[in-house]
Amino acid sequence: MSEIEPYGHPIDRAEQPTPTLTAEDIARRLAEIHALQGDDEAAHGRTDDLHRDVLTAIAAGAPDAPLLAAAALRTETLGFARWCA
Repeated sequence: MSEIEPYGHPIDRAEQPTPTLTAEDIARRLAEIHALQGDDEAAHGRTDDLHRDVLTAIAAGAPDAPLLAAAALRTETLGFARWCA
């Protein structure tokens, strides 16, 4: 089995800063998404952004990966329509 290449182009991890994302950051962003529940498209877009940022932090070696993932999955409890055109 081969190693999975990062999306786009190979990245030298030594040159990349480690993304810092905390559970508090995620809580703040969840509150922002909660406030957007009346705008399904905006809330869905912000949710996608949050999930992408969490995956990036985990891929970079975040030591608290399970906590970050669990916090981000709380978006599933928010009440807005998730659809694609």
